[in-house]
Amino acid sequence: MPEQNTTTGLFDVSGKVACVTGASSGLGRRAATVLAEAGASVVGVARRAVELESWRAETGGQTAAVTADLSDRNSLDSVVERINAPFGAPQIVVHAAGINTRQSASDVTPEGWDITMALNLTVPFFLSQALVPAMAMGKWGRIINFASLQTTRAFPGGLAYGASKGGIAQLTRAMAEAWSKDGINANAIGPGFFPTELTAAVFGDADRAARNAAQTCAGRNGKLEDIDGPLLFLCSPASDYVTGQILMVDGGFTAK
Repeated sequence: MPEQNTTTGLFDVSGKVACVTGASSGLGRRAATVLAEAGASVVGVARRAVELESWRAETGGQTAAVTADLSDRNSLDSVVERINAPFGAPQIVVHAAGINTRQSASDVTPEGWDITMALNLTVPFFLSQALVPAMAMGKWGRIINFASLQTTRAFPGGLAYGASKGGIAQLTRAMAEAWSKDGINANAIGPGFFPTELTAAVFGDADRAARNAAQTCAGRNGKLEDIDGPLLFLCSPASDYVTGQILMVDGGFTAK
């Protein structure tokens, strides 16, 4: 009798419901598209309605858009209701929304600090907290946070951003400790330099982009499609025994 292929369905997310924040642009948009194309029903969440509708039009599949300012904690309950409405409660949540004010240490303002912490660190926790009970009832869930090179490295003009992304590493571990026993895995992806709105200034300077590429083991900066495999791994049954981890997708930048 031939040996059964146990890898069938290993990276399968079809039939799952996913929520992706920051779905209007950059890596969030890429994540939302990849999950939809892989068969998940995807709710994209972002502030910009036009860009969200553009994502839906380009992607097709089972998708829905929720326009919301996630940094407004008082609106969280209504946002969760709107996330749950199109396809039911999500089993997968990807926290890709983020902000980098790029203020030097002496120029960090209370407003810049607060919005950075709210969007990069507070939202991933409280939105996950609100979605976890439904995941726990089904004994299966995936929480994917977005870390950064600045989770472990200090960059000029990145004090507030780096502090928030350092917090993401510990938040991910704490989420795993709290919820993995209920079948809910919590992990983080740590992107290197990818061409997104957040890194427009970096890629707009050819010399700077080349220096960043030279610091990687791979000798290049990231392409949007480089995130696809790691994302599907962490969102699928392939990562059933992986939780509390930060997977750096940086071409080896942090290995050097």
